[in-house]
Amino acid sequence: MSALDIAVLALLVTVTLALARAALGPTVFDRLQAANTIGTCAMLLLAVLGFLGGRPEFLDLALV
Repeated sequence: MSALDIAVLALLVTVTLALARAALGPTVFDRLQAANTIGTCAMLLLAVLGFLGGRPEFLDLALV
């Protein structure tokens, strides 16, 4: 496994944990923070997958 594969796996684990926090969060602030974390991780995942696939336009999509 390369370092980029590990980065993708770590981002997917982070999104999974944030989804659990969004579903089970005791307060509305926990749910809002989880939603913010999911959005940030989705952007990073798009950028990393674009780098892995040799498609630099994915970075533009992540920034939008």
